[in-house]
Amino acid sequence: MADAPLLLSCDCLGSMDPDAAALGAAVGAEARPRCTALCRGEAHVARAALAEAPTSGRRVVVACGQEAETFAALAEDVAAEAGAAPALSCIDIRDRAGWSDAAADAGPKMAALLAEGMLARPPAPALDVASEGVCLVLGSGLEAVEAAERLSETLSVTCLLCAAEAISPPKAGVDLALGRVVAASGAFAGFSVTVDGYAPAVPGGRGALGFEPAKDGARSTCDVIVDLSGAAPLFPAAHKRDGYLRADPRDPAAVARALFDAAQLVGAFEKTLHVRLTPEICAHSRARKTGCTRCLDVCPTSAIAPDGDSVKIDPMVCAGCGACAAVCPTGAVAYDDPPLEHLHRRLRTLADAFRAGGGEAPRLLVVDAEHGAELLRLSARFGRGLPADVIPLEVAEVEGFGHAEALAALGVGFREAIVAEGPRTDLSALAPQTALAEAIAAGAGAPGRIRRIRPAEPDALEAELWAAAPAALGVEPVLPMGGRRQVARLVAKGLSPEPDRVIPLPQGAPYGAVLVNTDACTLCLACVSLCPTGALMDNPDRPELRFQEEACVQCGICAAACPERAITLEPRMDLSNAALSPRTLHEEEPFACIECGALFGVKSTIERITEKLSGKHWMFTQSDNARLIRMCDDCRVRAQYHSENSPFRLADRPRMRTTDDDLAERAAREAERKLDD
Repeated sequence: MADAPLLLSCDCLGSMDPDAAALGAAVGAEARPRCTALCRGEAHVARAALAEAPTSGRRVVVACGQEAETFAALAEDVAAEAGAAPALSCIDIRDRAGWSDAAADAGPKMAALLAEGMLARPPAPALDVASEGVCLVLGSGLEAVEAAERLSETLSVTCLLCAAEAISPPKAGVDLALGRVVAASGAFAGFSVTVDGYAPAVPGGRGALGFEPAKDGARSTCDVIVDLSGAAPLFPAAHKRDGYLRADPRDPAAVARALFDAAQLVGAFEKTLHVRLTPEICAHSRARKTGCTRCLDVCPTSAIAPDGDSVKIDPMVCAGCGACAAVCPTGAVAYDDPPLEHLHRRLRTLADAFRAGGGEAPRLLVVDAEHGAELLRLSARFGRGLPADVIPLEVAEVEGFGHAEALAALGVGFREAIVAEGPRTDLSALAPQTALAEAIAAGAGAPGRIRRIRPAEPDALEAELWAAAPAALGVEPVLPMGGRRQVARLVAKGLSPEPDRVIPLPQGAPYGAVLVNTDACTLCLACVSLCPTGALMDNPDRPELRFQEEACVQCGICAAACPERAITLEPRMDLSNAALSPRTLHEEEPFACIECGALFGVKSTIERITEKLSGKHWMFTQSDNARLIRMCDDCRVRAQYHSENSPFRLADRPRMRTTDDDLAERAAREAERKLDD
C-alpha cells in the first residue's frame, strides 16, 4: 500500500463508532488508528500524516467535513515547513452516517461516502466576466436612497424611485431619478433595462428635491441590480439570476445581506459554463415545423430561446440547474458541471463501496446543496439521522437529476431512488422525469422504486426514510455507459425478466414508435427529409418508409410535416433488439416508365394522378401530355424537348455538309455543261 491514501478517522468525542481498519480496507487506504479529537487534542496526528504525505506522494483523507478549514490551515502550515503541499481531502461521514440511531450498522455507508468523496471532480469550463460596479437600486422610498448611499462607497450607483417623495438630495456619488422599469434583460455585468416615466432629479433649489419632465423608453445598462421595491421580480426564477439581488424592504436583515453581496460584485469573476450545446443534433425544429420544446419548457430563467432549427442558450443567464440536459432527448444539451459520466461514476462508486464494506442493497437519497443538505445535518445532530442503508447524494439542483440518472441508480445496485424536493424545486421539470423513470422501472418489472418526497423539516425527512423499504431487486448490477437514452434502455433491459418487453410510457416521453396509416400515406417521404435524428429513412431502390425505433425521440416533426396526416406517435420503450434495426412501415410497388422501363415513383400514386387528370383537365386533353405522367424524369425531359410545341425546342440544326454533297454538286455542274454544249 505504498501509494494508498492515508486515512484519518475520528469518533468525534465518542459520539460515533467508525471502524478505521474496515474503512481503510473497503476504500483501499492505509488507515491510521482512530482518534477521538482529531481537530483539537490530537491534531498532532493529522500534522504528522500531512508531513509524511509529500515525501511519499500520498494523499491524506480526513473523515471529517465540519472541520475542513481547520485541516486545510494545518496543511498550509505543514506546506510552509516542508515546501510541498500534500493532497488533502476532507469527507463528511459523521452527519451523513455516524450520527444515526443505526450507527452500529453504518460501516458500509461510511465506506461508500469515503470512496465517493475521494473521486476527483472534473473541472468545469468557465468564462471571464468583468464588472465595473455600475449598480441600479430600485425602491419606493427613503430606504432605497439610504441603501444607494451605503453602496456608493464601493459602487457607481443610480437610485430609481417608483414614486416621488419629499426627500433631500442624496450624498455625492448617487444619481437619483423617478421611473418604473418596464423591461429588463441580461445578467450580472450585462443587465439592460428600459424605464418609462424617467425623470432625473434636479439638484438645485430649496425645499424638497425636484425632478425633470418625465419621458418614456429610457434605456440603460448596469452590472448589478438591487431590487428593494417590494414589487414582483423583474426576472423569472429571480433567485437564480446572477447579479440581481432582491430583498423585502421591510426586512432589515435581508436588505443588509443584499447590500453586502452587492458591494462584493466589482472586478473580475469566473462564470461557470454549466451546459454545452451541440446545435447539429437538436430536434427543436425543421423547415419551420416545431418539434421538441422540452428544454424551453423547463428552463426556469428563460436562458434558452429558439434559434432556427436549434435553440440557443445564454450562458450568462443560465443558472446551472441542469433541467434542460435532463430532459434533452438527443443529447444536444449536455451538462458539464460535472459531466454526466462523473455522476454515473459517483453512483457506481457508492454502490460498489457499500457492498465492499459488507452491505447488500442500499437506498439512494438525492438532495440539493442548500435545503436538503441542511436537513441532513439537522437530523443527524438533533434527530434520528439517516438509516444505515440510505446513502445521500448531494447535487447542486435536484431538477438536473432526470429519469436516466434515477434508472442508473437502480442499475448499479440501489434498491430505491428517493429525490428530496426543496422549497424552490421546480416541479414542472422534476415531476415528469421521476414519473417517466418510475414508468420505465415499473414496466420493466420493478415498480415503486423511484419516488419524490418534500420534507419541510428533519422530522418529516426521518418519517419518510425510516419507514419500510422495498426489497432488494435481485438483479445483477449493470454498468451505465453512453448517453441518457442508452443508459435508460440498458437499465430497463437489466431489470426486465422478458428481453423483448414493450413498456408503455406517458405522453411526452422521449421514447416511442411512429405509427403510419398506410391507407393515407402516399410515400412522399417529407417525414424522412425532416426527421432530425434519422429515425425515419427511405430506400433508395424502391418506395419504402423505414423506421428505427431506438433513434426516435418523439419530437413530432414528422407528424406536423405529413401532408396526409398519416403519422401518429406512440410513447413506449421496446426492449427487443428489433428496436435497434430499421423496419419497414410502409412500402408499395414502383411504377415502370412506359418509355424505358426504369422504375420510379409509386405505382398507385402515378395511376391515381393519371386517372384524375387524363381527359379531364384541359392540359391533358387532345394531347399526349398524359403520357408524360407515366414517364421517368429522363424520358419526360426528352419527350417534352422533342415535342412539336415544346417551349424548349429551338430551330432545327442545319444538315452537315459532306464530301458526297460536293461530288454531287460537281456532277450536276458537269451535266449542265454537257447539255449546253
